[in-house]
Amino acid sequence: MYGGVKAAGRSARTRLRDRVAASDPGLLRLTAGLRTVGAIALTLGVLAVFGVDVKHLVAGAMAAMVATFAIREKEPGPQAVTLALGLPVALASVSLSTLLASWVVVGDAFFVVLIFSAVFVRRFGDRGTALGLIGFQVYFVSLFVGGKVSGLPGLWAAVAVAFASSAVVRFGVVPATPARILGLLRQAFRARLAQLIATQIELLDAGPDDIDKTLERLREGTARLHETALLIQSRLDEGTPDASTARLVQRRIADAEIAAERLGLLLLTARSAERADTLTLHLPGAPAPAVGHSPAPGEATELLRRDLTALRTLVLRPPAEARGTALSHLRNRLLGYRDEENLPEATAAVQDVFRGVGETARAVMGLRIALDGPQDESDDSPATARSREELDAEDAAIDAGEEAAQKEEPTGLRRPTTRAAVQVAVGSSLAIVGGEFLSSQRWYWAVLTCWIVFINTASTGEILVKGYRRLLGTVLGVVAGIVLAGLVGNHTWTAFGLVLVLIFAMFYTAPLSYTLMSFFVTAMLGLLYTLLHTYSMSVLLLRVEETALGAACGIVAAALVLPIRTDRRTNDLLGTVLERLSDVTEGAVDQLSGGPEADLLDTARELDQALGDLRAATQPLTHPITPLRARRDTAQYVVALLETCAYHARSLAATAELLPTHPSIAADPRLRGAVRRTVRNIEAIAAHVADENAGTQVETGPSIASLLEPDAAGVPRYGRITGRVLRHLERLDEAVVGLARPLGVSVGAPQR
Repeated sequence: MYGGVKAAGRSARTRLRDRVAASDPGLLRLTAGLRTVGAIALTLGVLAVFGVDVKHLVAGAMAAMVATFAIREKEPGPQAVTLALGLPVALASVSLSTLLASWVVVGDAFFVVLIFSAVFVRRFGDRGTALGLIGFQVYFVSLFVGGKVSGLPGLWAAVAVAFASSAVVRFGVVPATPARILGLLRQAFRARLAQLIATQIELLDAGPDDIDKTLERLREGTARLHETALLIQSRLDEGTPDASTARLVQRRIADAEIAAERLGLLLLTARSAERADTLTLHLPGAPAPAVGHSPAPGEATELLRRDLTALRTLVLRPPAEARGTALSHLRNRLLGYRDEENLPEATAAVQDVFRGVGETARAVMGLRIALDGPQDESDDSPATARSREELDAEDAAIDAGEEAAQKEEPTGLRRPTTRAAVQVAVGSSLAIVGGEFLSSQRWYWAVLTCWIVFINTASTGEILVKGYRRLLGTVLGVVAGIVLAGLVGNHTWTAFGLVLVLIFAMFYTAPLSYTLMSFFVTAMLGLLYTLLHTYSMSVLLLRVEETALGAACGIVAAALVLPIRTDRRTNDLLGTVLERLSDVTEGAVDQLSGGPEADLLDTARELDQALGDLRAATQPLTHPITPLRARRDTAQYVVALLETCAYHARSLAATAELLPTHPSIAADPRLRGAVRRTVRNIEAIAAHVADENAGTQVETGPSIASLLEPDAAGVPRYGRITGRVLRHLERLDEAVVGLARPLGVSVGAPQR
């Protein structure tokens, strides 16, 4: 009985751990929040021991926050160097801010130069970005606490303690090495993969009334799994011991992601009389397929439910539990579906689902081997042994790959950092002038807002949306600040405790919602004003006015000074996506047709990254407040079609990567002819995006599906794997043609 209680406790802890891992991949948000709160708490504790006043406590707390969140490098060594360089930058910044406080014009002019420099040095990578951020924010800290020349030694001490505390917490209390973060991301990938399979199980029983909700969860689960795969990709170089291991993990993550998404599509196809494609999964609000029946007779449905549950168990169970237990028998049964003779009696669509279960089980086994090392093979069935042999052959073929070619960087005012530096300097100058009219004491809030709306934005539309979100969060935060200030009263340490809670919430929610982050920042500032005995209703209302002014100045500067219009940016990114799509598709089909091997996985991930950049850039067009409804719908539709194209291109690349080692896949030269029209159409759309007067058109013609029709004797013309490739090409071709209408490209008959 006691053992059962312990097992139940472990199970509950495991479920909780998996939920946390899935909700915060790599625990990146939790780590950021704990580091920042820990650094501030340690700073406050050390300063309190020496009996410093509240003003220096606030300065130390804000400096600790800056010293923690400004560091962006992934390796501990570079982080330590940047933190060490940041201290003299911070001391110089706080000194100049204090010394120039009485020289209004000179001080304002220097502040503008500092702002320009802080943005300009971003061209030097993460270290330049961090040092520029430290210089600007610490200058702001001195303005906020009203630093005096006589109090400079105290401010220096507070800043020094803050940087030392940040180092102690970062490297001693909450360490996070690249290998550890990658390990947590792997755990998150497994948890999200298991959640996606659980949703697929729900799809088996979903009726007409709840199919929409189930499909929405399926969309979200697929997108979250893809997000985690990209996070892992970004950490592979630093978190793995060598390039070969990095490529192995990359391959297995891609295999598992594609197999799981394909399994969901096969289930959806089996549930309906219609063909399912990724447009159904990726496009919010897409009509659900007609579902009013089970995918198969009761016995086959029960088999599917049982096997999907077993697949989820394989994903979640630790490797040690797979030795000599029933888990190995589950694995053997699922991998057996890869052999035609082991498929149950059912319709062709349902048999495809069982094949998908077998392929996903193989991907899960490959993922286990890549992440956890060699597995016990004593209970292997012949089908499992063959799958292992295939995986071993693939692993042996993996090499480090070639280094990416260096891209030519733009120069002069065309360089993004230079353009942004000029824009933010102009916007900040306007904010200083306007802020001084509103308040000679609090004008810097307008400058801070102007600075912030330019961070991680690249077009006028993005700045407009970010400014709106910051203003909304500020207004709501003012209301919260009024309530909290009234509750806290004169209780200093209670206020500091609430400040720590709000700072943690700010960093934990920052990647999820900029509005929420702004809300927590403003609520925290209300408490800091209370601590500094400068709190009043008029101060918080002034905060809203300065925020609105700063956002307006940023938007004006972005629109009038070296502007990058949203249309121009999205067109540039759309051209990049189409170029990457063409590279992946043509490279994969060339290899499947017998051409030389290529580095397809890296090319596919470049496509994913380009699509992610485009998705982010279209946010101003798809935001709920946009008045241009037709334009919003067009942007959503285009991105959804591109996600469809990316899925099928990734699937082609994954199949092509298997060609050298998979015995059931053979090169078929006829595939080259099937892809020519699609590649020409992608290039035609790209040419139209680059120049609307290019005069290109998209060609239509016989469906690629016609190549799959059986011959006169009823025997398919192609094997099952070649048939799968042709189906991916057909869906890709349809999606590419679908892009023509919203992008204004004419569609014509095939050229003779």
